Amino acid sequence: MSKSFDDILAKLKTTGKKKLAVAYAQDEHVLEAVELAHKKGIVDAVLVGDADKIAEIAKTLNMNLDEYEVIDVKDMQEAATCAVKLVHDGKADIYMKGSLDSKTFLKSVLNKEVGLRTGQTLSHVCVFEIPGIDRLLFLTDVAFLPYPTLEDKKQIIEYTVNVARACGVEMPKVAPLAAVEVVNPKMPVTVEADELTKACEAGEIKNCIVDGPLSMDLAIDPEAAKFKAGAEDRKIVGDADILLFPDIHAGNLTYKTIVRLATVKNGNILLGTKAPVILTSRSDSVDVKLNSIALAAVVAEDQKNGTI
Repeated sequence: MSKSFDDILAKLKTTGKKKLAVAYAQDEHVLEAVELAHKKGIVDAVLVGDADKIAEIAKTLNMNLDEYEVIDVKDMQEAATCAVKLVHDGKADIYMKGSLDSKTFLKSVLNKEVGLRTGQTLSHVCVFEIPGIDRLLFLTDVAFLPYPTLEDKKQIIEYTVNVARACGVEMPKVAPLAAVEVVNPKMPVTVEADELTKACEAGEIKNCIVDGPLSMDLAIDPEAAKFKAGAEDRKIVGDADILLFPDIHAGNLTYKTIVRLATVKNGNILLGTKAPVILTSRSDSVDVKLNSIALAAVVAEDQKNGTI
């Protein structure tokens, strides 16, 4: 089981390189992350965008562009369409956002002719390595779906379980989070969490253990269970792998609190697509982008092997 991003990177040394298609690639942090991933043997890359600007940035990074395929497309939207088509056509395994706005990038993902849509709900998975926690934590959805429905949540669990299993967590524990750990009809989030738990017990949600509703402390802190009646008898006693948030506000606030107040490592990908999609912010660090490439690569490997 991967307990850190170093474990994920080590795992990738045993797999073949993946092909990464970068849309509008003239972004310093993106190119630096791609170069690091390339040097680590994780990916080869196709850089689609303004070739002159890509070359200018590459020079400052001492990046040898002879080791990459560069496709010169000056227009942002055309560059995105060109890059996503490579993945759609099976010429690349992973699609990554470069120096373009998220709206244009997502428009290319959803392009009916050359995009990566599957007809399923798209969702965002963020993976954290946090000091003091002996495993990776998978947070979802913290950046994409504002108010997921019950059916959305079932799909989100399926996607996130696939990511966790690709990282070596054989039977992930999923905690549908709420403010309380008991079902309260006046709090619809708790009712849905209970329905998700029952759906898993009935075999509708597979390859995981679902236990909800759970408060955050019971989900991630084993000590907290000792102080709440009945908490130690639950399926999850502070050892959740996947934290399923009730809406984007809870998820995003938690995500930003962690990254701003703690020294952590994280990476994230967008799922519900034909291939892994890396949708990072332009303000994300090189490390976040590298970790995201690593996550996408392990998921792409499992997709290639037909295990997810």
